[in-house]
Amino acid sequence: MKIAVNNIKELSEGEPLKVGSYLRVFDSADCSIIAIIENFSIELKSVSGGADGTSQYERIYILEALPLGFLDADGNFERGGGSIAIPPKSVEVATRSEVQRVYDTVPKEKRFLFAQLAHERHVDVPVDGDKFFNRHLAIVGSTGSGKSHAMARIIQTATSMRDNRHGDYRLNNTHIVIFDIHSEYQTAFPEASFLNVEQLTLPYWMLNSEELQDLLIESREEQSHNQIAVLKRAVTDSRRAHYEGDEKIKERIHYDSPVFFDIDDVLAAARSKNEEMVEGARAGQVKQGPLHGKLDNFITRLENRFHDRRLDFLMGERAKRTTLEDTLRQFTGYTAGATSNVTVIDLSGVPFEVLSITVSLISRLLFDYAYYYKKTHPEMRTDTPILVVYEEAHKYVPKGGPARYNAARTAIERIAKEGRKYGVTAAIVSQRPSEISETIFSQCSNFIAMRLTNPEDQNYVKRLIPDSLGPLTQSLPMLSSGEALLIGDAAVMPSLVRLEEALPVPSSSDVRYLQEWVRPWYDVLFEPIISDWER
Repeated sequence: MKIAVNNIKELSEGEPLKVGSYLRVFDSADCSIIAIIENFSIELKSVSGGADGTSQYERIYILEALPLGFLDADGNFERGGGSIAIPPKSVEVATRSEVQRVYDTVPKEKRFLFAQLAHERHVDVPVDGDKFFNRHLAIVGSTGSGKSHAMARIIQTATSMRDNRHGDYRLNNTHIVIFDIHSEYQTAFPEASFLNVEQLTLPYWMLNSEELQDLLIESREEQSHNQIAVLKRAVTDSRRAHYEGDEKIKERIHYDSPVFFDIDDVLAAARSKNEEMVEGARAGQVKQGPLHGKLDNFITRLENRFHDRRLDFLMGERAKRTTLEDTLRQFTGYTAGATSNVTVIDLSGVPFEVLSITVSLISRLLFDYAYYYKKTHPEMRTDTPILVVYEEAHKYVPKGGPARYNAARTAIERIAKEGRKYGVTAAIVSQRPSEISETIFSQCSNFIAMRLTNPEDQNYVKRLIPDSLGPLTQSLPMLSSGEALLIGDAAVMPSLVRLEEALPVPSSSDVRYLQEWVRPWYDVLFEPIISDWER
């Protein structure tokens, strides 16, 4: 709707009126439409000439406002519906309480609050907590826009919730796993279960066939098909050899069974095939076997992986000794004597060549845990829903990309498509939304879009909201740090908000170059740096 205003000061009653301000358009004191100013223009209207015969002009302000909904006689707000007589009698700036009623339509028991309106800081903007966490979340924004702070604040709000009906208790039932690729979140969650490459235990024998082949096979090699055949046979035989349970179950063990196998057995089988001699055409004659000398590269790669100390968390002795239960406990916060709502998995020390496999295996284990939990509990209940946060997701689930990303892409896409049924929700955090798998983003129903400077990323966000609300996205490249466009099923309506500050904050703040450079020369101790590097 367009509203012509002769005296802008009289309308605003001295308060600054700006794009994003709310108006109340009514035909009586009880029924009105709440609208938000999206744009304005100034026109000059000719009025009667002055005494000297010169033309006189009056300045008219044309406000373009988008109707949001109807405020009834009882002060209840309803999206869309309702009507007022045409033409309406009057327009005035909506009061704080009237604007707050727009966002108070979220039921009290489902209210989850972490932001206020960017232009009306006194107005809380809650979301429906069930819809927010149950339908996948994406936080997007250029570097420095405040993504990590936003994610940290949301998690801090979730872990601080309490229900007085249960009395006083230390931990609520929140379960959150964070893939932290830049070591940012430990400072924000000092009581979290923190797993870096030295504490993390992720046994190689839980890898499925695709993950094992990504780790141990070079698909572009001429002999890759033979390597896969040898690997499959050796892994299956080793799993069966080390299984000590029922014989009938032992017979059903296959390549992908989550049963221990020894990597030494695989290496021995590969060496045997590579050196194998078979009977020749004549009696007593021997000749080289069909794979003799053709598995050299495969054996070298196996040995390198096994002896690479950077991969101790995956291939070392502690990975051999751990159990499936211990592995699940470290990710779900149920570590003996150290339960925690938040598990921070620090991926900064994980070698890039196994980053995708690491994310894939953990994601798959969490999904399978949730699946079997629901399957084995009465009434198919989900008592421990999990939020999995994928920080800098574009680095391991890119759209398209090389085959080495297939494992992670498959695991996360499975959570995106099926996780909601079993209580596993993904939170995708990225500075390049246009580069992430479309299958994953298409399943996200809630978005927090922070400052975006790349035109492709801006256009991606613009496609998410109705054309009538398009002007909201024009501010994306100009948002301040901490401001965001809140969109999705959980939101009352798309809104420009300022997120509350995380406390404590993640260690993702910008480096203070001038403050550091202006001080006296700082002597660096290189010994601890080199020692940690070499280790």
